[in-house]
Amino acid sequence: MKLEGWHIVIIIVLAIVLFGAPKLPGLARSVGQSLRIFRSEVRQMKDENTTGEAGTDPVEGRVVNTPAPQVYTPTYQAPAQHPVPPQGPAQPHAGAPSAT
Repeated sequence: MKLEGWHIVIIIVLAIVLFGAPKLPGLARSVGQSLRIFRSEVRQMKDENTTGEAGTDPVEGRVVNTPAPQVYTPTYQAPAQHPVPPQGPAQPHAGAPSAT
């Protein structure tokens, strides 16, 4: 679909009707700022890709002073023995009505 001059005029008229004339400068400013940010991010990504490819060469070396691995040995501790209260007949609460 090819945009012609009268298509653009219709889009501008619709923008004025929808957003109102006072809001259009702010809208254009924010769109321009968004485009600038987008372009700078794309440029930065391209720069990182060109420098990142040169830095992928393997680096030779050796590890010095490697610490010995530490082994965790858990200790088991039995839970304390608590006496279990005897289970007797259920007693009604003090505020509950009695069945008698």
